Amino acid sequence: MGTHPIMFTEDDPGLAELRRLALALPEAAEQISWGRPVFKAGKIFAMFGGNAKGATKGTMIAHPYSVLVKVDDSERLALVQDERFYYPAYMGPYGWLGLDFAIAEVDWDEVAELLDASYRLIASKRLIKLLDQRPPGGPDR
Repeated sequence: MGTHPIMFTEDDPGLAELRRLALALPEAAEQISWGRPVFKAGKIFAMFGGNAKGATKGTMIAHPYSVLVKVDDSERLALVQDERFYYPAYMGPYGWLGLDFAIAEVDWDEVAELLDASYRLIASKRLIKLLDQRPPGGPDR
């Protein structure tokens, strides 16, 4: 099995702030998978950078400065109406969306909410209880 090339640099726009928000969630950890930073709490709840399938078969559109999050089915349709969001290649069919940081100024409160929602979709009951015990506007804001 080959390894993926590293597809980010530490000074990429948005990575430091995304990392701060994601790692503030209970028992969250970062690792490099598919050449990108991914954030996990048992399972992956966020990833930095992604691609979308292009209009021509076999082509990809890069979204290097973005966050991929798992979203609830009830939210997906509303979110994709916003030009900042895209269906990430390979992960879109499994409930994931990407938010491109390069389209407009990033609303970090919105990113924190997306991370929280994605985390809740993958986290164990124990981790969700830890999350719910935190004070409002806690360390992730």
